[in-house]
Amino acid sequence: MSGGQARLPAVLIACTLLAAAGCSTTATDPRDPFEGYNRAMQSFNDFADDAVLKPVSRGYKAVTPEPLRNMVRNFFANIEDLPIGLNNMLQGKFLDGWTDWMRFVFNTTFGVFGINDLASEMGLEKHNEDFGQTFGRWGVGDGPYFVMPLLGPKTVRDTAGWAFDFSVDPLSEIRPIAARNTAYTVRFIGWRTDLLGASTMFEEAALDRYVFLRDAYLQRRRSLVYDGNPPRPPRLREPQE
Repeated sequence: MSGGQARLPAVLIACTLLAAAGCSTTATDPRDPFEGYNRAMQSFNDFADDAVLKPVSRGYKAVTPEPLRNMVRNFFANIEDLPIGLNNMLQGKFLDGWTDWMRFVFNTTFGVFGINDLASEMGLEKHNEDFGQTFGRWGVGDGPYFVMPLLGPKTVRDTAGWAFDFSVDPLSEIRPIAARNTAYTVRFIGWRTDLLGASTMFEEAALDRYVFLRDAYLQRRRSLVYDGNPPRPPRLREPQE
């Protein structure tokens, strides 16, 4: 990876944190000290989503047959098994990590570069791991919640994890650069297309969409860190009379 590519996550993180610090307000939720900035950034992201991402995703869904969309989804999911396996290994889940890498081998060879998910049919479970979860398993706390430009909800820990995810992403090694950027774009559009139904649900489910998304994100990340079985949060002490 070139120096410019390696610096990109760090620059984006630094700019976001500086903006958040400048817009810090008194928040009612201690997990969200930058609520003023976060609400403004979510509004920007929602505008960009409505103006660009949703129309592109709907167009992609309209012109691309479902079997082909499944192949594209499987192709990128297969590549993701490599860093997923690395994170499982770093978390001490060696059998899961070995399973992830065997999935990649089987799907790349017998599944024709991953467009067919034969590994799942063989009983090799698909996992969901990233460096944010790895740091959480190592005991790193969430840190403040904040919303990144276009990337959406994060925490300080997950943002640092995202920078590591970016650095080990196999797509970053694709050359020429135009082909790499095309791969990033196709993957992102496919991901956004899969969320079309979920975004409608979010819009209809909550009076305060911002709070709904924030709480849903934090709960989901906590569940992922502990593989669906998070410990109970410590009980607050009752005031003494």
